[in-house]
Amino acid sequence: MKKTSRIYIAGHKGLVGSALLRKLQAEGYTNLITRTHEALNLERQGDVETFFKVEAPEYVFLAAAKVGGILANSAFPAEFIYKNLTIQAHVIHSSYLYGVKKLLFLGSSCIYPKQCPQPIKEDYLLSGFLEPTNEPYAIAKIAGIKMCQSYNRQYGTNFISVMPTNLFGPQDNFDLETSHVLPAFIRKFHLAKLAAANRIEALKQDELSFGTIPVDIKTSLGLTRKTSMQGTPAKPTVVLWGSGTPRREFLHVDDLADACLFLMNNYDEREIINIGIGKDFTIRELAETTARIVGFQGEVLWDASKPDGTLQKLLDVSRLNRLGWKAKISLEQGIATTYRWYTEAL
Repeated sequence: MKKTSRIYIAGHKGLVGSALLRKLQAEGYTNLITRTHEALNLERQGDVETFFKVEAPEYVFLAAAKVGGILANSAFPAEFIYKNLTIQAHVIHSSYLYGVKKLLFLGSSCIYPKQCPQPIKEDYLLSGFLEPTNEPYAIAKIAGIKMCQSYNRQYGTNFISVMPTNLFGPQDNFDLETSHVLPAFIRKFHLAKLAAANRIEALKQDELSFGTIPVDIKTSLGLTRKTSMQGTPAKPTVVLWGSGTPRREFLHVDDLADACLFLMNNYDEREIINIGIGKDFTIRELAETTARIVGFQGEVLWDASKPDGTLQKLLDVSRLNRLGWKAKISLEQGIATTYRWYTEAL
């Protein structure tokens, strides 16, 4: 890409899209195209085609998607499969129709079978059954991969697909009913820290900024809906889902943005490519690290009645490493900067 190339970032307000926008601006790209959901609903095919016809982007980063954790995927499976299928189909097809030079499609590590050998190689796609808790989302992402590959084969397009591991960072979703594990941990520990210090007004401000605090969490913090956060909490506890034994890999979203720009400029293969750090941690280790960084010193309880999800999900990133890219941001550094962003956004 040239610094003056017309580059469309689909989903620039989200976790990934905002990181891509920051990275491209920092690297001196000057012709960046963005649209909010209100200005352009990517679920409407006619609107998307008109946008591509008028704006004529040369390069597309397809980061727009409906995302969420286990709870959100379980509660809204129809929304996850419908919205992701329609968004990616419209953007990919319009990119073909209007001559986009290159498109980068953001997939997800959840596309891989539940019982994959570890670390997970790109070749393991469609080699087994998916994790049931996020199957609709995974199927939609697999369809996006296959759509890119099919258009490349039939029309000669240059549409690449990247599979990032679990992501976190600034602009993450901290809503406790729809968030992924790491932002949920950050917020739960922060709320417990506030409750332990009896900072009632700060708790109210957090709820206004990042969404309703569920009743069960208020209860664990010593706060109830009835008292509307007017009581004095005693020994707040943090309750986390599952056993804490599953292992997960985490990639800071700024590292992902760096990798995506690297691949947009250096990778033209039709095969998918993983993006990660090549190292995983137990969920319990993640909780302990997050609690230490946030400064919570109270009790942590594990609710083993809740699902763990896949027991291990570590990506093989040797293909990306051989191309010359490696992650730079450590887990502790990433959590610290994310927590700083979270507190400053209040």
